[in-house]
Amino acid sequence: MTTDNRPYIPWELMNDFLIDAFVGYGVPREDAAICADVLLESDRRGIESHGCNRFKPIYIDRIVKGTLLPVTNLEIVHETPTTVVADAHDGMGMVASHRVMTRLIEKAKTYGMAGGAIRNSTHYGIAGYWATMASKEGMIGLTGTNARPSIAPTFGVENMLGTNPLTFALPTDEEFPFCIDCATSTVQRGKIEYYAREGKPTPPGMVVANDGGELTDSQQILQMLVDGTAALTPLGGGPGDEMCGYKGYGYATVVEVLSAALAGGEFMKALTGVAADGSPQMYHLGHFFFVVDPDAFAGRETFRKIAGDICRALRASRRAPGYERIYTAGEREWIAWQDRKDKGVPVGEAVQAEILEVRDSLGLPYVFPFEG
Repeated sequence: MTTDNRPYIPWELMNDFLIDAFVGYGVPREDAAICADVLLESDRRGIESHGCNRFKPIYIDRIVKGTLLPVTNLEIVHETPTTVVADAHDGMGMVASHRVMTRLIEKAKTYGMAGGAIRNSTHYGIAGYWATMASKEGMIGLTGTNARPSIAPTFGVENMLGTNPLTFALPTDEEFPFCIDCATSTVQRGKIEYYAREGKPTPPGMVVANDGGELTDSQQILQMLVDGTAALTPLGGGPGDEMCGYKGYGYATVVEVLSAALAGGEFMKALTGVAADGSPQMYHLGHFFFVVDPDAFAGRETFRKIAGDICRALRASRRAPGYERIYTAGEREWIAWQDRKDKGVPVGEAVQAEILEVRDSLGLPYVFPFEG
């Protein structure tokens, strides 16, 4: 692991603070505990773009602005023995997703497979959280979500599709599942937000301007994405197809269709969070989830053993010169947790300031290690 000189906040302290902060802005305590755990799970995995970095700007600020409702009135609009379609009514996407995934896991235990979708939702946090809810039960988890338009289609420069992660978690016989959780763009918006907070440039090739030129100024990129004058390139790159960006474009479209069409929800330009007159409006995101129980096939233990054997064989294969090891998806996140579990959550100066701002605005009695 690289040396991290940022101060750390103990996990329990950060968890308690997040819960109390969410409660302070109107989220019921039971729901606040879910939201805090989802955010901290991202930091546990070392995926800081979706952890505490997003606590204030994506959740608290939206509650204050009125584009996210703190109380989640989840409505089940259609249900069968193996499916659920729900309407989150603009409540906490993390809470709605937890309720639906819990329901689907129980259905899959009974019927072997189950699938669900949510409409009129909001940001649901790290996609891998929902997929690994299934893998922790020995089952396969699959999820995706649409988002604010960010990705340009291949040969295009207009931001049309969300960063739209397509995420799988597969149980193995190892200490961690195989979990592939990534955007269908070359970089996700949350990573650019992280770069901006840390004062870092966005690497070239990840963002394209309307004139086809590359952009690297992270703050400028975030504003241009909102203005619609820049777009993220699809996984593989763009705007052309020389690096096979049509693959990322295609998968992003799959996620967009499933996120919207399974639940009868909204899509693409309807998800900007900005009305025609420029005023803030609800995001109305969509999510989908599938759970598969290997016991309905060759059995859970057989699945776990074969999945583990495949991962071990990949890691044991011949390495390229200059590289010390090969990883499988989910392994680096597990390594990050081994490094951080006794240290806590690393927080940079920008996040420290946000934490103190929320604490002071609510009058919460917390003192953090980075103070004084």
